[in-house]
Amino acid sequence: MDQELGTRVRSLRRRAGMSQLRLAALVGISPSYLNLIEHGKRKLPAELMFKLADALKVDPRELATDEATSLRDELSEALADPVFDDAGLKAQDVREVAAQHPAIARAIALLYRRYRSAEETLEKMGSMVIDGAGAGLDATRLPSEEVNDFIQRNMNHFPEIEEAAEDIWRRHRLRGELLYEGLERVLERDLGVTVRIQPATEGAGVVRRYDPQRRVLSLSETLAPRSRHFQMAHQVGLLQLDAVFDQAATDPQLTTDESRRLVRMVLANYFAGALLMPYEAFFEAAEQERYDVELLGHRFRASFEQVCHRLTCLRRPGREGVPFHFVKTDTAGNVSKRFSASGIGFARFSGGCPRWNVCTTFQWPGRIRTQLSQMPDGHVYFCIARTVEKRHGGYKAPETLYAVGLGCKVEFAPRLVYADGVDLERAEVVPIGTNCRVCDRLDCEQRAFPSLRHALELDENVRRIAFYGMG
Repeated sequence: MDQELGTRVRSLRRRAGMSQLRLAALVGISPSYLNLIEHGKRKLPAELMFKLADALKVDPRELATDEATSLRDELSEALADPVFDDAGLKAQDVREVAAQHPAIARAIALLYRRYRSAEETLEKMGSMVIDGAGAGLDATRLPSEEVNDFIQRNMNHFPEIEEAAEDIWRRHRLRGELLYEGLERVLERDLGVTVRIQPATEGAGVVRRYDPQRRVLSLSETLAPRSRHFQMAHQVGLLQLDAVFDQAATDPQLTTDESRRLVRMVLANYFAGALLMPYEAFFEAAEQERYDVELLGHRFRASFEQVCHRLTCLRRPGREGVPFHFVKTDTAGNVSKRFSASGIGFARFSGGCPRWNVCTTFQWPGRIRTQLSQMPDGHVYFCIARTVEKRHGGYKAPETLYAVGLGCKVEFAPRLVYADGVDLERAEVVPIGTNCRVCDRLDCEQRAFPSLRHALELDENVRRIAFYGMG
């Protein structure tokens, strides 16, 4: 990873037309030290990274390892598509393009997304023709992907929202044991909104509804107390930070009205988490309790999933928490939420790896499962996963089961309570991949599809454990 970071520094320096001597003088280090950084032989401290970004007149995120890794993984997935089979591309080619020419890499990734979008639209059109439907066709623009990219670019940390949440928490003296009353006071006194609890029979399938004309917020009686708190905080965010959310929605990479509406809702959720778990208090508790998710949930009256979400937001300079990745999946392997500050990669267009504990944890509902997971690039991650249940209504209401995964690079694992008793040097490491399509592990017994990175070799006289395996 240091090699990739050094390559980016060298590439940006050359693009700026600077010598090593000139850049080193601007940031206050020796040319020899800069040379070692560019060749991956020295780490790049955060303070120096900001100085380099300032001297090179680039956004610091262009030097961020996590964004570069995400870009490399996305480009790898795109170029592993069968349409590129005859191009003769090697993994090293992909890494070099992502590191040395990030703008070109982003353009290729964008073209691939548009290509996949067009394919999905054609499939939908074909399905509509077969089913006898044909009205209201609309191009698929993947607003969820644009918003995921927006969150990733900002490293899931929004200082203005954090400060607004902390200010409201202090001014209204919100406390866990009286949280409902405190939030009701914020809504009624500051925003003129009346809160009412709505019988389940009045709004089937709706847990929160706001009437802007009557200024009434209706919450379903089926919501657990922590979920009521979250929905109330969400509404406070929509009303109190309307201008902040509108400004965020002007991001030029949010290209559709759907994306802009979705980012407002996502940021309102972010605000809700920040209000219920204010940064400084939550950071101190997380460090003190060694990231015990369940204990933090009890202390802040939050669910397991809400706490996991919040732990990924601790990126305040000088008060940073463990850099986590977060993923949420259903029993079919569909990933509905994802974020990576750890550097681990996620597939955009297909399911996850069946060997990853976030997929296998469905076999042990409600229990936290730990795993040392190794990606094909050699990096090892310490991951925890647990199922979460969602159910609204009475006896006949359906129950939905999801799995939530949280993880970090193995060097951060000793900071987590979940690593106690685990010999991180000798414990079993489970080889995993992004997904079967782009994974290089041809000897995997759970391979469900052929790898797009390798030619398919079939021999009718040989039957392997995994049909698409090799070796």
